[in-house]
Amino acid sequence: MAVLAQTRPIALGGGFSFAGLFTAFSAWNDRRITRRELAKLSDRELEDIGLCRADIDTVIDQIR
Repeated sequence: MAVLAQTRPIALGGGFSFAGLFTAFSAWNDRRITRRELAKLSDRELEDIGLCRADIDTVIDQIR
């Protein structure tokens, strides 16, 4: 039985790595969840936290 020891990230070519893909996916998912939760709030609730519906995209763009 063979054992493979990997001591460096596996590159996909072009400088991409699995860690980079995971990070990008995590950031996308965080933005998706935040957008969904903010959209659920009423206008009054958004006003209470200092936002309006038009601000949601601005907030989402600031998440990395």
